[in-house]
Amino acid sequence: MNLSKKGLSIAPSVTLEITAKAKAMKAKGIDVVEFGVGEPDFNTPSNISEEGIKAIKEGKTKYTPASGIIELKEAICKKFSRDNGLKYNPNNIVISNGAKQSLYNSLMAILDPGDEVIVSIPYWVSYPQLVQIAGGVPVYVQTKEENGFKCKVEDLDAVLTKKTKAIILNSPNNPTGIIYNSSDLKAIAEWAVKNNIFVISDEIYEKLIYGGEKHTSIASLGDDIKRLTMVVNGMSKAYAMTGWRIGYVAADEKVAKVMGSIQSHITSHPCSIAQYASVEGLNGNQDSVENMRKQFEERRNHMVKKVNSIEGLSCKMPKGAFYVMVNYKKLKGKTIKGKEIRSSLDFAQLLLEEGKVAVIPGAAFGEDDYIRLSYATSLENIEKGTNRIKDVIEN
Repeated sequence: MNLSKKGLSIAPSVTLEITAKAKAMKAKGIDVVEFGVGEPDFNTPSNISEEGIKAIKEGKTKYTPASGIIELKEAICKKFSRDNGLKYNPNNIVISNGAKQSLYNSLMAILDPGDEVIVSIPYWVSYPQLVQIAGGVPVYVQTKEENGFKCKVEDLDAVLTKKTKAIILNSPNNPTGIIYNSSDLKAIAEWAVKNNIFVISDEIYEKLIYGGEKHTSIASLGDDIKRLTMVVNGMSKAYAMTGWRIGYVAADEKVAKVMGSIQSHITSHPCSIAQYASVEGLNGNQDSVENMRKQFEERRNHMVKKVNSIEGLSCKMPKGAFYVMVNYKKLKGKTIKGKEIRSSLDFAQLLLEEGKVAVIPGAAFGEDDYIRLSYATSLENIEKGTNRIKDVIEN
């Protein structure tokens, strides 16, 4: 059986694998604390759910335009104006089946075979795979914890070639929780404009920012960088709508038109019901978003304090998203509970098997000296899970 070389080269998501294994253990009655999941543990706000039910009752269950309904496009344009100081019209917007498809559409719209896309390490697990599926070549920039895991212009210059087509920027960042401030973004924007490089700006965690920090979209820094930027966002994280699968991208009208054409053949259009519910999400009361953000901030503070109290582990205070990147280098090479820790996968498996705690190995993000913990779970679970980790390591 001869299968596609491209298909065979695509690795499955490690995050989903770990989560599936943890769920299988829980199905057997095993008490597992899940720090691997990348979704809010809150229910979708009732006003949004009710709008979805209303859409079903009103028969809004038919095909929609490939790039999304006009009502949601207009709501997205209002959101960009209100939150980001960005002026778009509906022709700039493509609504997709989650932000992941928006990323894929963006890459498909701009890449020719062999084009290079700069991706900083650690990266969200799907970036390199999406680049490869779209026919591109991921080119990596290694960031350092001591420098805040931020990609600098000198890093970009070091990997710039005639084949460089785009850079993927993720702020707030998964898995590190770092935020690129306006000064950071201005330098990257000037570099991109100077070299005529596209920027795919993944801003899905925009609303989940802590400690008084502010989100800046790189596209808001001038018309030249706006023309080159595809701003990707969605409903999943801020509105606890992961299963509704609504993402969106704002781009130059020519780019958006190509993305819409591509999507029309791949998935036809996003779910009609979820689109109508999302209109209410963006236009309706935003109190639930702020309430969720406050709870995440409290959980973040507790998890960081607990992690830094465990022998051999350390982490920085993340400024956004809902993840903590935990440095375990002091434990590498050691034997714990009869198992030698040679990699982040070894460490993750040890914690799952011996501590009944699910974490994501840093290798999934291109950084093997770390594991990622999600605080998208209750304070009770954070306390219980970190105590279990401490027990595995120290006892």
